[in-house]
Amino acid sequence: MKEWLEQHKNDPVRTQMYYAKNGIITPHMEYVANVENIDVELVRSEVARGRMIIPANVNHTNLNPMAIGIKSTCKINANIGSSALASDIQGEIDKVDVCLKYGADTIMDLSTGGDLDSIREAVIEHSTVPIGTVPIYQIIHDCGGDVNNLDIETMLKTLEKQAQQGVSYFTIHAGFLLENMPNIAKRKMGIVSRGGSLMASWMMHYHKENPFYEAFDDILDICARYDVSLSLGDSLRPGCLADASDEAQLNELKILGELTLKAWERNVQVMIEGPGHVPLNQIERNMKLEREYCHEAPFYILGPLVSDIGAGYDHITSAIGAAVGGWHGCSMLCYVTPKEHLGLPNSQDVRDGIIAYKIAAHAADIARGRKGARDRDDAMSDARYNFDWNKQFELALDPDKAREFHDETLPQDVFKEAEFCSMCGPKFCSYKITREIVANNPQLSTN
Repeated sequence: MKEWLEQHKNDPVRTQMYYAKNGIITPHMEYVANVENIDVELVRSEVARGRMIIPANVNHTNLNPMAIGIKSTCKINANIGSSALASDIQGEIDKVDVCLKYGADTIMDLSTGGDLDSIREAVIEHSTVPIGTVPIYQIIHDCGGDVNNLDIETMLKTLEKQAQQGVSYFTIHAGFLLENMPNIAKRKMGIVSRGGSLMASWMMHYHKENPFYEAFDDILDICARYDVSLSLGDSLRPGCLADASDEAQLNELKILGELTLKAWERNVQVMIEGPGHVPLNQIERNMKLEREYCHEAPFYILGPLVSDIGAGYDHITSAIGAAVGGWHGCSMLCYVTPKEHLGLPNSQDVRDGIIAYKIAAHAADIARGRKGARDRDDAMSDARYNFDWNKQFELALDPDKAREFHDETLPQDVFKEAEFCSMCGPKFCSYKITREIVANNPQLSTN
């Protein structure tokens, strides 16, 4: 891929969408087709129409391409990042290692404290999956911490710098317009998006339109030069069940649909960010509205959390909603950790969040009937019925955890061959009893 990119370095546009629209199959598309076990022409056509994206900044040279779209498997994103209270480059690299080990498909660096450029450089260099950012965090950092110092020149300069570093997708809060501000006062929890609240503060201070919206064409120029995909941010996502599917959220979604068409005209890849807290019975409708308003661009959802009282366990409350969202057409799930609403996640929280969301994404793929999605489950069933403990550990989404739980009570190697576990013991194992019944009653056999 490096050679191919070098050969095409002088092309007027170097985005995957540009090549797809021109009938060119890139090595990135071939790689995706092989991984997804789908036809490469299907990949090209889906990227061309905007229903699939391959986030792959031309400067992220150690990247393994991946696809986000309804025709590919449901993906998960893991968020990492330093804060003003906890900043450590090695700590973020350790989180990247956890993300890669347990199967995150993309990683977002949401750092707000420390040397942001050095942290991002280290994260990109260390990662083989696409890295996304929310540039407004560094923009405010570069403006001395005061959002009112924000100007379009500083904003674009920061975007260019991150693109040059190799960021593969930006979350841009460009759909939150001044006209939508009155709807915020009707909410129970107002604005819960950090980027959205910063934009609201700037717009109300200057009584001017959202600068990301005003400078959208300039942002597209940067994205087109480096093939940075846009993740159009939901500044007004609901932060509680009471605010779900309200006027503020849906008005912004319509604007994101308009911005999607503008980006596609410039051959810039787009995905749409989705809601945060949504009752279970409203998730399907939210997925349908995104497809309608945003022209089937891939939908990337945070959760959604289906309850507001799961503090400490919000990787579970959100994974429930994520599985339903994936079932009804979402293309990527943004994980939530047990620390959501409570604090900055550590490496263990990252692990717990990733596994919860790998389960949700896998459940969604099975529900959507994707070819081969259930193969691993069927293999696990065979291993369980045959008491093949090592195979069970191998097939688990978190092999280390599966082995650890088994070995808490039966750690000796001899028990890896045992026809029971510590829950039922040797006399009350239903698998063993069933096997004996079948073995002793040949008439039950289908062979």
